[in-house]
Amino acid sequence: MVDNRYATALVIGSVLSLLATVYLSVAVGTQHWYQYSGPPIKQDGSNVSKLREDFINGEFDEKTYSESMYVLNGTLGLWWRCIQVPSESPWYKEPDPKLETQCVSFTLPQQFIPKYKYDATQNNEDLLRTYLWRSQFLLPLVSLALVFLSGLVGVCACLCRSFTPTFGVGVLHLLAGLCSLGTVSCFLAGVDLLHQYSKPPGGVESSLGWSLYLALISFPLQMMAAALFLWAAKSHRKNYTRIIAYRVA
Repeated sequence: MVDNRYATALVIGSVLSLLATVYLSVAVGTQHWYQYSGPPIKQDGSNVSKLREDFINGEFDEKTYSESMYVLNGTLGLWWRCIQVPSESPWYKEPDPKLETQCVSFTLPQQFIPKYKYDATQNNEDLLRTYLWRSQFLLPLVSLALVFLSGLVGVCACLCRSFTPTFGVGVLHLLAGLCSLGTVSCFLAGVDLLHQYSKPPGGVESSLGWSLYLALISFPLQMMAAALFLWAAKSHRKNYTRIIAYRVA
């Protein structure tokens, strides 16, 4: 038999784990991790068409698409980069053009392309930014995989009617929470280093997006779930040991 306190801890931990998984999955699949806002975009008299063409159909170049995002109120995610451009519809003209969002996804090979320093030296790879970029892409996938593995362990524990694997579930959630925190940390550090090499022009403001906040919220949820699972496993083990000792005595 399982004490009601431990059963309640398991239920609450499972709910927190489910919420954290949903939040992190939504954050990984959306593009609003970091966003830029600048002066209103004018459809005429600027190189908006060229910037849009280079952004969507041009070769993959970090400096090029970053400058386009600065000027065109872009947003950046783990898998997506987007810009806002004036609509080509004849119904929307100056001074209040309608803006439409156009996004391009990062392909899997592009996630592993080395990052380079923007200086006169050619092929000068920036190892720090390279591994930060790869980490921000891999860590959330590892976090979700750990939570999925912990769910399988929990199901096996229920089928075997054993409380012992709960400790392993707690450890897996602890590691998943650290991976979620590492994802946000690597992303913010990478963006900060990018701005040092390719500074946004004057008048362009940057801010954190709601996707990043979802990933950040998943970290404490996973840690609280881990704490509940670990507490339940440890307390149940002590209680079970006392009961066995009492029966033997």
